[in-house]
Amino acid sequence: MAQKMGLNRVMVLGFLGRTPELKFTAEGKPVAKFSVAVNEKWKDSAGATQERVEWIRVVSFGRLAEICGEYLYKGRHVFVEGRLQTRGWEDR
Repeated sequence: MAQKMGLNRVMVLGFLGRTPELKFTAEGKPVAKFSVAVNEKWKDSAGATQERVEWIRVVSFGRLAEICGEYLYKGRHVFVEGRLQTRGWEDR
């Protein structure tokens, strides 16, 4: 019987909320963190324009993180492709 596989692929087109934050791990590997705003506009049943903004948090590693830190800045229009990964934490 064939093994069934899933697909985890995300594509986001939006605007940078702030300049990427570039940090380094204990091993010295670069990590860039930034948020991308995705706007959605539509007209409701009354004809009024509605708008919603979704914020997508993005993390990049290695050479790609260095490139993000070098070329990206707040307000820039960006296309990001990658995989979706949820993270959890426990509050004190």
